[in-house]
Amino acid sequence: MSSTGTPNEPVITSYAHAPARTVTAGGVTYAYRELGPKGGVPVVFFVHLAATLDNWDPRIIDPVAKGRHVIAFDQRGVGASTGQVPDSIEAMADDAYTFITALGFDKIDVFSFSLGGFIAQALVVTHPELVRKLVLTGTGPKGGKDIDKVAGTTYGDILRATLTRSDPKEFLFFNRNTTGKPAARAFVNRLKERTADRDAKIKTKAFQTQLKAIKKWGRSTPHDLSQVAQPTLIANGDNDRMVPSVLSEDLHRRIKDSELIIYPDSGHGGIFQYHQQFAPLAVEFLAR
Repeated sequence: MSSTGTPNEPVITSYAHAPARTVTAGGVTYAYRELGPKGGVPVVFFVHLAATLDNWDPRIIDPVAKGRHVIAFDQRGVGASTGQVPDSIEAMADDAYTFITALGFDKIDVFSFSLGGFIAQALVVTHPELVRKLVLTGTGPKGGKDIDKVAGTTYGDILRATLTRSDPKEFLFFNRNTTGKPAARAFVNRLKERTADRDAKIKTKAFQTQLKAIKKWGRSTPHDLSQVAQPTLIANGDNDRMVPSVLSEDLHRRIKDSELIIYPDSGHGGIFQYHQQFAPLAVEFLAR
């Protein structure tokens, strides 16, 4: 992976072909990918539990990258990034701040999903001046009801997936019905579209540390999200088993003037199941 691009390189708007780069800051080398036209406020993508750069749905990223500079990155200790995963969401947010400022940005838009949404909230609470707009999907507030049970749900679905030789995300992200099953298979297949220069898989210890951080987040005193002044878009499916859908409604109540979208007959991965509807809405929100 290279840490610098070449001048006048063509604009890449396909995540499957986004160049892999690295930047070193605070003793950690962060792996990231960037695409879309340079200039203006970038959109930084914060990914979910156990995920690496290879886990973003191109049908979500590519539409955003048509008109915006998009950056996706591996948190410390995840994928090709060095170091060890922190044991708290707040420390993960500190790492995100280190990464973003190392790239020279003092203003970003945030697109987050699941664990990424926890980190995004911690970042905006600590560094409100950094974030211009906030997209929170499949996520919930600090201290949210049943967030501390994510580990149990996750391990249970990993076992079910193993027994059926499936990808755990098919169980964790989608309903197991006639609508959810084909949506799950389509999503998993989209994640395979990038065939070259794929990321390193997350290590078991890193995954377990993330789960500990999530449990701590779920059992902690909530942030005062009434202080969040950034325009915020919140989205989820109506049957999220990982981060219960009611927590998206909770976020909506806590963040003044936020917008909420709940997709029917869908789970944690509702935005991926409904990507054709959601991606244009996200693009419009970020472009305002």
